[in-house]
Amino acid sequence: MPTPFSRKKRTNVVRTESSNGAEKKSATRVGLKPGTDWHKRNFLTEVLIPSFFTKRSGARAKPRFPKVGPGEICLTWIGHASFLLQLEGMNVLVDPNWSMWLKVIKRLKRPGLNIESLPSIDVVLVTHAHFDHLDRRSLRQVAADQPIVVPTGVGNLVHDLGFNIVHELAEWEQVQLGPLRVSLTPCHHWGARLLHDQHRGFGGFVIEANGRSIFHCGDSAYFPGFEEIGKRFPIEVALLPIGAYDAPSRREVHMNPEEAVRAFLELRAQKLVPMHYGTFRLGFEPLDEPPERLLSSASAHGVEDKVLVMTEGRPVIL
Repeated sequence: MPTPFSRKKRTNVVRTESSNGAEKKSATRVGLKPGTDWHKRNFLTEVLIPSFFTKRSGARAKPRFPKVGPGEICLTWIGHASFLLQLEGMNVLVDPNWSMWLKVIKRLKRPGLNIESLPSIDVVLVTHAHFDHLDRRSLRQVAADQPIVVPTGVGNLVHDLGFNIVHELAEWEQVQLGPLRVSLTPCHHWGARLLHDQHRGFGGFVIEANGRSIFHCGDSAYFPGFEEIGKRFPIEVALLPIGAYDAPSRREVHMNPEEAVRAFLELRAQKLVPMHYGTFRLGFEPLDEPPERLLSSASAHGVEDKVLVMTEGRPVIL
C-alpha cells in the first residue's frame, strides 16, 4: 500500500494491489457498434444546432457550506457527474467539470457554484477519460499538490496538472487516503479519450470512512455487476447516472432512469442521488425527462422516499 500523503512531487504512478493480489483488467467494455437504425435520426440538426440557440439556465452563487460533524456526509452537486463530498474532515472532488463547452456540445446548465468558491480540496477522483468527466482545465484549477485517483491507463492525462501523486487503480483495487478508503469498481462503459485509446481504464468509486460510504458510479450502462458491488461493499449513498440514454448512435452505453432504480435495488443502497443529466444534452431525450422517469419508477418500486434529487450548488448533509 503506498503512502498517499507524501508532499514530495511525484511523476510516477502508484498502484495498489487488487483484492486477490493480481492486477485485473478494469471494468466491462461496452460494444461500440452503433445500434439498429441509428442513421435515421440526425443529432446535428435535432439536438446540437438547436442547443447553440438555447439560453443557459441555472445560477452560480457562493454556497453556504454547513459544518460537517463527526460521522456526517455533506454532498454538493456541481452539475453533470461533478460532486464535492465532505466527510471525516476531508474534501473530495469527483469528476470536476466547469467547462461551458464539450468541444462543440454546449453546457446548458451552469455549474452550481464558482470554482473559486470550493473549500480546500484534499483528494480528487476521476472515473474515466471522457471529456465530460476528465476536464483538464478544471483539474488544473483545483490541483494544489494533493493526490488524484484515476483508473489504470489514465494517469498520463493528469500528471502535468499540479497533483503531488497519481494513484492508478485497476478493478477492485483500493488506496487509503488518510481516513478514506477509495476503491475502483467495475462498470459497463469504455474509457477512450480518443478513438484509438483502447488501453484506458474506467469505473466507479466507493469512498468509505468510519462506517459511512458513498458510491459514485461514473458512467455505465446497466449490467449485472451492480449486485456484486453491493455484495462487496455496504453502499449507503449511491450516485447513479440517469441521462444520455437515448444515444445518437443507439449504443447502450448509459443507464436509463428505470435501470438506475434497478441498479440501486441491486446495490442494496440506502439513498439514490441521480446525476449525469440536465447539464449537457448528450442524447435525444429532453433535459427534464430523466428525473421525471426516475421518480415514477422509484414510486412504482416503493422507494421514492429513498431518492434525493439535488439542486446544483446546494449542500445537503446526510
